[in-house]
Amino acid sequence: MTLNESDARHLLTRTGFAPSPQQLAPWVGLGAEAAVDRLIDAARAARFMHPPPDFTREPIRTPLGQLPDDDARKAARQQARRDTLDLAAWWLQEMRDTPAPLAERMVLFWHNHFATSVQKVQNPQGMFIQQQLFRTHALGSFAELLHGIARDPAMLIYLDGAANKAQAPNENFAREVMELFTLGEGQYREQDIKEAARAFSGWTVDRADWSARLRPRLHDGGGKTLLGRSAAFDTDGALDQMLAQPAAARFIAGKLWREFVSPVPEAAALDRVAARLRGSGWRIDAALRELLLSDAFWAPSARAALIKSPVELTVGTLRQFDVQLDSMLPIARAGAKLGQSLFVPPNVKGWPGYTDWIDSTTLLERKRFTERLFRGVEMGGMEKGAGGLHFDADAWLTQFGAHADREPDAATKTRIEMAVLAAPPVNPLPAGTVGLSMLRALSLDPAFQLK
Repeated sequence: MTLNESDARHLLTRTGFAPSPQQLAPWVGLGAEAAVDRLIDAARAARFMHPPPDFTREPIRTPLGQLPDDDARKAARQQARRDTLDLAAWWLQEMRDTPAPLAERMVLFWHNHFATSVQKVQNPQGMFIQQQLFRTHALGSFAELLHGIARDPAMLIYLDGAANKAQAPNENFAREVMELFTLGEGQYREQDIKEAARAFSGWTVDRADWSARLRPRLHDGGGKTLLGRSAAFDTDGALDQMLAQPAAARFIAGKLWREFVSPVPEAAALDRVAARLRGSGWRIDAALRELLLSDAFWAPSARAALIKSPVELTVGTLRQFDVQLDSMLPIARAGAKLGQSLFVPPNVKGWPGYTDWIDSTTLLERKRFTERLFRGVEMGGMEKGAGGLHFDADAWLTQFGAHADREPDAATKTRIEMAVLAAPPVNPLPAGTVGLSMLRALSLDPAFQLK
C-alpha cells in the first residue's frame, strides 16, 4: 500500500496531531510499512525540544505537612498550582514543536492509562518524575513500565500504596492494577485483591528526596494465592502473575486499539495485536506496529471514527495551521475548559474519551477556542498578555494554489476541506467565503472535531 495524501493525513493525525501541509508532504508516496517504521523509529529517538521548567531541576520541596504554619502551606499550594500549569504549558509546547509527535502521544496515553493527579500527590516535581518514567518506557516494555509504576512515589501516594502495611492492608492499588492497568473487569476475584494487597505491602515514600523504599518489617512475606497460583508473592511476583494471564495482553491491546483505531475492536485483529504484544516480550512498539499495519486501521470505516481530545484539538489546530504562539499557557487553560487538565485527570480511570469529550458545554467551548484563535490572529494575541500569535493565512492557502482575497475553484476548495477536516463538512461553505474567514468556518464545522 502506497500512501496518498488522505492516507498520510490519517496516519499522522491518529498517531500524533493534525499535520500541516509541510509536515504531511514527506509521507505521501511512502509504503505503509516504511511510514509506520519511520514513525516508531522517530518516537523511540525523540528528545526534548525545550528545557523543562526550572522547578523540575530544583531540590524536592518541603512537604506541606512539614511547613510551619497555614500561611506557608497556602503559599506552597499556590506555587504548586503555578508549577503544574507551567509544566502543562511546557508539555503542550513539546507537543506543538516535536518532530516525533507519536512520542508525545504515547506519553499522554500512559498518563491516562496510569492516571495520577497532582491534586492528591501535591508535588508537581513528582508528577514530572512520573512523566519521565512514561517517556523512558513509552514504546518499550510494558512489563518494565508496570513494575516501574508500582514503585513510583506519585502512584504510591495517589493509590495509597504508601499506606499499605502488613498489619493494615490497603487494597486500592491492588484493585486498580488489575481492573484498570492489566486485566480489566471480571478477570479477578475479590480474594485476589486481598492477596495482591498483601504482596504490595511495605512500600513507603520519603517525601524529602521523593524516593520509594520497601520496609521489610511492613511487608507481608507469607504465602498467598493469587489468580490461581500459590507462592510467597512480593510486588514483582504479583505483577508477573498478572501479566501471565491471557487477559492481560488483550486488555492492553484493546486500550491501544481504542486510542488509535476505533471505539470497538475487531476480535480477530485484536487477537493478533495481543499475540504480538505477548510474543515480543511485552514490547509496545511491536504491538503498535501490528496495529497500525492492520487492515482495520486503514479501513474507510475507521476514518473520522474518533473524536479529538482537547489536547489533540488545541495542539493539532496549532500544528495544522502552523500557528505560532509564544506562550502555551492560554492553551493549557483552554484545555481545562474543554475537560482535559494535564496532570489532573478526573479520577483513577482517567479521561474516558470518545463521546464523553462532547457535551453541550464542551462543544461550545471547542468552537469558542478556534473562534478566539482566529480572532486572535487578526488582533495579535489570543488572550491579554499572550502575544506572539501569528498565522499567515495567505501563505497557508498558497500551498493549495488558493489566495486569501478570492474564492478558490471547486477542486481547490475540496483539497482545502480535506486538509482541514477528517470528513466532508457538515455545513457547506457560504459562497464568497475566502481567506481566514474560510478557514475559521471550516474549524467551526462539526467535522473538525473528528479524527
